[in-house]
Amino acid sequence: MAGTMATAFEVRLARSPEDLLAAQRLRYDVFVTELGGGGELVDHQRRLERDRFDPFFDHLLLIDTATDRIVGVYRLMRADRAAEAGGFYSAAEYDLAPLLRSGRRLLELGRSCLHFDYRGGIGLHHLWSGLADYVAEHEIEILFGVASFHGTDADALAAPLSLLHHRHLAPPELRVRARDRAYQEMNLIPEAQLDRRGAMQQMPGLIKAYLRLGGVVGEGAFVDYAFNTTDICLILDTERLSERQARIYAGGAR
Repeated sequence: MAGTMATAFEVRLARSPEDLLAAQRLRYDVFVTELGGGGELVDHQRRLERDRFDPFFDHLLLIDTATDRIVGVYRLMRADRAAEAGGFYSAAEYDLAPLLRSGRRLLELGRSCLHFDYRGGIGLHHLWSGLADYVAEHEIEILFGVASFHGTDADALAAPLSLLHHRHLAPPELRVRARDRAYQEMNLIPEAQLDRRGAMQQMPGLIKAYLRLGGVVGEGAFVDYAFNTTDICLILDTERLSERQARIYAGGAR
């Protein structure tokens, strides 16, 4: 995929071992140092967050062209690469059977993060613009992947989890379900008693962004103690994007 220049950013796929190491180093800073996560293949000595799936993903990079530093990453895995990997990463947390039998072209997203200094600016829009180019190039129909709330205390997350359950549950034909071994019910507060505004304020920015685009969620959350997160599975059907939503997704609106 050709790189995209805009303002002080370039968005392109990783094309060398050095690119991947830089992405894994940024992931370590965010997911391990900042959020307290971990994993079997995390290299604390070299400060690299990695797992066995990395060789099968394409790694989308956001680069500050003034410093040539990688400041944002997104990893992307198509169905053909998932077959080589023995399955999608998300399959460890969710039963993906509804998506797999849909016959649609799937793309799994994961490990999305920005360097602390670049949050709240236009960096995420550039990263999403690169993602939109990738989706168009590979004719992707459904995007999906786990997104996380920090922490594993369901009571503390009861409001946003309940809002997702009541207002944003995926249609039955796409409704994946969290694995029983770490299943967390999301229907924790009756809808009539829910402070929706307060619940939305607790929602991580990435999840809110997908909801604005028409994203939906699977049934149940998955408590990931290794990563110190409570995960939900987001699903976005690109056919359901309105013209305005598609423009936002492609980075054309702010």
